[in-house]
Amino acid sequence: MTRPHPLAWIAAVLAAALLAASLPALAQPKKDTAVLAMTLEPPGLDPTAGAASAIAEITLYNIYETLTRITSDGRTVPLLAEGWTVSPDLRTWTFRLKRGVSFHNGEAFDAAAVKYSFERAADKASTNKDKAVYANIAGIETPDAHTAVLNLKNGNPDLLFQLGQATAIIVEPKSVAGNQTQPVGTGPYRLEAWNKGASVTLVRWDGHRDARDVKLRRVTMRFISDPAAQVAALLSGDVDIFPRVAAARSLKAFEANKNFQVLVGGSRAKTIVAINNKRKPLDDVRVRRAIAAAIDRQAVIEGAADGFGVPIGSFYVPGAPGYIDTTGVNPFDPAKARALLHQAGITPPLELTMKLPPTPYARQGGEVVAAMLAKVGINAKIENVEWAQWLSGVYGQKAYDLTIISHVEPLDFGNFARPNYYWNYDSAEFNTLWAKVQATIDPAERNRLMAEAQTLVARDVVAAYLYQPTWITVANARLRGLWKDMPLFVNDLAALSWQ
Repeated sequence: MTRPHPLAWIAAVLAAALLAASLPALAQPKKDTAVLAMTLEPPGLDPTAGAASAIAEITLYNIYETLTRITSDGRTVPLLAEGWTVSPDLRTWTFRLKRGVSFHNGEAFDAAAVKYSFERAADKASTNKDKAVYANIAGIETPDAHTAVLNLKNGNPDLLFQLGQATAIIVEPKSVAGNQTQPVGTGPYRLEAWNKGASVTLVRWDGHRDARDVKLRRVTMRFISDPAAQVAALLSGDVDIFPRVAAARSLKAFEANKNFQVLVGGSRAKTIVAINNKRKPLDDVRVRRAIAAAIDRQAVIEGAADGFGVPIGSFYVPGAPGYIDTTGVNPFDPAKARALLHQAGITPPLELTMKLPPTPYARQGGEVVAAMLAKVGINAKIENVEWAQWLSGVYGQKAYDLTIISHVEPLDFGNFARPNYYWNYDSAEFNTLWAKVQATIDPAERNRLMAEAQTLVARDVVAAYLYQPTWITVANARLRGLWKDMPLFVNDLAALSWQ
């Protein structure tokens, strides 16, 4: 189920680019700048203070650094920590910190900064979306300036990965209050300018310990949400690299053009129709099951992601530890959907609103989902909102019935146990089960419990789970160091260079 491209003029631009590709290429001098594009603009530049993944796309490993680093193949390697040891029960983690590291403002990076950062993340006033990770820390010892010992309440086999995510950045205590707009970290880049609504520019920080290895002196990150404009910006050369671009409909043309490289990679993301579980009649599981039964996942993948996705039946994706196929729990069945609405006492049409953020997959997917819901007697009125409105109204104030969003963090299943999370799910059964998961370090038993958790949230239809997206990156053919797979959203600028 596909739609014609929204702007007919893109065909002319594409034809011109293909013609240019057939002309002899002129030798070009080696560049030390680049333009990278993103779909969404972040609300701020402190990833510990907001849920938007766009914050990490700009700042993680560029402005801020973490103890560990996650690679494109999902491994964790040292970053600010040069190494570590762990007790057999996975409760005591001793990190040896790199020496000679400083923050952008000249302050030294040391164990005290690690202690401050993690205690701040666990603080009662913390808005860190991974607060539970740090609340599991019983205490932090700093026997010397270059050693930090984390004593956990429960052993955590995922800790090294979690400490490589954006919510685990090490911040400088004296400057932390200004990180939303004037971020200070230990990374290879500093903020040069933020042109609100248009772009962010980062410049190489020559005080970084590995500054000589950083090839790009300046990187401008532009914000382009419209799919046609994304493609046009690449074809015109205004943008050098567009990770996670909405270019599926132009993919063959890019692949045939020697001026471009195309990378198609996997992810741990989950695209869902989020449901406000406390709004009537959505607080009735029969209504939520009716919504799920009305949706043909494969048709949504074709309509919203142009075929680039894998159906999922829960908030977990193929390839993740302990994954089980739950797509059969709530299969596509319009007749069942109508019957469930009748059982719930709903007289059609059921009037709901569906608030959609500006991402192409959400806007396109919303139209497909709304058409499917209409066939079973649910009138989902679409309201397109800007990203800031979605973050404040839907995510913050829970002022919505339905929305479509992709959760991109790989280890966020614990959101179902978060009190007052935006989908308003409150289950004592899940909370008990999740506590068991957190207290279990045996891999086989942990995977068994994760299977139970997947089945439970599928049965409760906290959301209508749609698909695991496949991400597309299109870039100038001469750029090197690009990520293919996306275990988390990050643009690793220090790895990039021109051929």
